[in-house]
Amino acid sequence: MSLIINHNLMAMNAARSLSTAYSRLSVSTQRLSSGLRINSAADDAAGMAISELMKADITALNQGVRNANDAISLIQTADGALQIIDEMLIRMKELAEQAATGTYNSDQRLIIDSEYQAMASEITRIANATDFNGIHLLNGNLDGTAHDGSGMQATGPLKVHFGPANDWAEDYYYIRIGSATASSLGLGNQSAPGAGYAISTQQAAQEALVAVNEAIVAKDNIRANLGAMQNRLEGTVANLQAQAENLQAAESRISDVDVATEMTNFVRNQILVQSAVAMLAQANSLPRLALQLLGG
Repeated sequence: MSLIINHNLMAMNAARSLSTAYSRLSVSTQRLSSGLRINSAADDAAGMAISELMKADITALNQGVRNANDAISLIQTADGALQIIDEMLIRMKELAEQAATGTYNSDQRLIIDSEYQAMASEITRIANATDFNGIHLLNGNLDGTAHDGSGMQATGPLKVHFGPANDWAEDYYYIRIGSATASSLGLGNQSAPGAGYAISTQQAAQEALVAVNEAIVAKDNIRANLGAMQNRLEGTVANLQAQAENLQAAESRISDVDVATEMTNFVRNQILVQSAVAMLAQANSLPRLALQLLGG
């Protein structure tokens, strides 16, 4: 290489090497300080796109866990009210059994019937008053076969959404709760006349025994369905948590930095920067050799 003074090619080469090493050192510093391998789209455009989609799904799955747990709480609220109704139905059967025997006169049966009707009214009150977050559970609002969520207030069975998409087979299912009012159970004077309407006569009391028994079976069917749904939701929660955990691990492998590997790169780039700075200083002093030839 000729000794020239208009262009310091060695200094230019050293400066280019310094710029490259300094840029790599900057990337390593950013990754180590943030803990992320991908800090911008330039780091890994495809990886960033995949990572962001995974983050969205992870967030949705975690919310799905909360949705399913809220549904479990709703079911437990309904089941607790049905347990109280169960106690009242048992008392109503006891009253019907009492009124069915011939050792009581008509006046006494009327007194027994007044408690029977009071129990029926309380069952209806509990069924109408039991709600979760403003959603009435036992008055029949969640009964039926068709769900319609197009309006401000959804109607029909309660739709529990827990998946990140809207696939009926994977992301949601419905909770159907039948009515537990006394009239829907066929008991009390608010229901249609028939067995279970009253126990003011011996014959009516005897017929009420069958009606109350059928009401208990109907109530038990509601509780059994709720229990089965709660078990299903608990399994759903466990699956969602495992899915979110595994997806988080996959996302981490894409976006998070391997500190050990990146620290190795950092030290290497740091040494290269220091070396390039030293060589640039040497290259900048080389043109002074020309002064010796000029007698300087």
